[in-house]
Amino acid sequence: METIQKIKDVIEKTRFFLQQDGGDIEFVEFKEGIVYVKMQGACVGCSAINVTLYDGIESILIAEVPEVIGIEQV
Repeated sequence: METIQKIKDVIEKTRFFLQQDGGDIEFVEFKEGIVYVKMQGACVGCSAINVTLYDGIESILIAEVPEVIGIEQV
């Protein structure tokens, strides 16, 4: 399976949890090992966004998609 599709599949699995709190995440691009995402809804301006992004979504992506080395919000 293509790397980008794997990334999108992982993001799709995590979206449910964000949507429960009124937020969402959108895949933007994958470049040089970094996944770029756009946070939406309640996630924008949320004080816990760094925990959600780096301790949650980034950890899952790195574990499930070996090509991923990090995540960045755009």
